Amino acid sequence: MKAINFVLQSASDNSIIVQEDLLPKFYNYLHYHKEYQITLIIKGEGNVIVGNYNQSFKAGDIYFIGPNQPHIFNSVNAESDGIHAVHLFFDLDKLTNLLNLPEMEGVKKIIESSLKGLQVPAKQRFLISEYILNIKKSDGLDRLINLIKIFQYCEKNIKDFKSLSTGFVKHNIPETENFRLNEVHQYTLEHYCEDISLEKVASIACITLHAFCKFYKKHTRKTYYTFLNEVRINEACKKIINSDFEHLSDIAYATGFNSIITFNRVFKKITAMSPRDYLRLYRFKQSPYHLPKVG
Repeated sequence: MKAINFVLQSASDNSIIVQEDLLPKFYNYLHYHKEYQITLIIKGEGNVIVGNYNQSFKAGDIYFIGPNQPHIFNSVNAESDGIHAVHLFFDLDKLTNLLNLPEMEGVKKIIESSLKGLQVPAKQRFLISEYILNIKKSDGLDRLINLIKIFQYCEKNIKDFKSLSTGFVKHNIPETENFRLNEVHQYTLEHYCEDISLEKVASIACITLHAFCKFYKKHTRKTYYTFLNEVRINEACKKIINSDFEHLSDIAYATGFNSIITFNRVFKKITAMSPRDYLRLYRFKQSPYHLPKVG
């Protein structure tokens, strides 16, 4: 499955391209494009990979994705009632003169700080969602004004964006290496519950074990097993939220861990809390709904 340099169909009468997805599932390939992207998830859930970052996404989430930043929204299941998302795309080169105006200094600053990928905090999502939907309904100058309002609001009101790059971004990955990353990520998302060896993923990337370890660390600034554990813990969190278990040990084995001790240790390292505490927190937030017995 080849990594894709995605080319958007340009709109001659607008600097901002709007794409609305009403589909059975998200575009399931790691891809990148020269345009800056803002995505609002209206319906659907799954895993999002942006650069070297992996996490769960759900309805209401908003992501800012920089130009040429590899990303994929992987649907959690294909048998659901589909997905709904609105994406905004714009070429920063076309807005250079506008962004260089003195009055645009704040907007330019937040755009530059978001080139590595950001997620909008929950408390600010509502208003930004409204701006995104207004852009979808508008065109011409009104569309551009609403886009500026998004960044103006972010610059003035949001101080705790969640970075999707963990401090590292690698643009313009060579096609061959991007292909290898895509193959490895696709395989991991499909087989995370199995006992995956480094030898196996190295063979998928078509390079030696030693070369694969260096290659993966170079492009993601993390080890492959760190990424694999992030995928597994994201899936474990979904199972807790969906009450898809009888005992926590069931989740551990269903997500690829060979012991509850290892599961507890990795879960706490990634989420900063134990599986039991995560369940208690979710139970508290969802009260009075019933959740399965802890044990």
